[in-house]
Amino acid sequence: MDFLNVGQVLSNLDLKDSMSAAEFGCGAADFSIALAKKLNKGRVYALDIQEEKLSALKAKIAHQHVKNILTVHGDLEAKGGSGLQNGQLDVVLITNVLFQAENKDKILQEAVRVIKPGGRVLVIDWFEKVKPEAVKALAHQSGLSLEKEFAAGDHHYGLVFTK
Repeated sequence: MDFLNVGQVLSNLDLKDSMSAAEFGCGAADFSIALAKKLNKGRVYALDIQEEKLSALKAKIAHQHVKNILTVHGDLEAKGGSGLQNGQLDVVLITNVLFQAENKDKILQEAVRVIKPGGRVLVIDWFEKVKPEAVKALAHQSGLSLEKEFAAGDHHYGLVFTK
């Protein structure tokens, strides 16, 4: 296996080209860009608390001519911190974010708030930093059901939850 293959990770979701999705804590936004290319008739929201990450992403999407990504500055650990509407999205990705969050439960609750009934939340994180069992427990408390678990590279796990 390798570090983290974005295409392989996304293949664990049943994506349709007209879906709407968000990447919580987008950072370099590799997942946001890959999602935008797969969801070419849909919309992708790239959220981050760091303005400089969003500025870099704006330059990257302009250079790659990606038209369906909206950047959003927000604090995902605050109630309603994504600024998105209730039940707006089909998919939320939380990639390498929980290990650095103080309020992991708040991030999962925000994901639950913004996904539609039947929507999916994909969590990718470091084995060494946040145990999958802890994420499963928090997700269950937030009203999510585990759909799938997979290896997402040598150092990461993937969990797909359904609302």
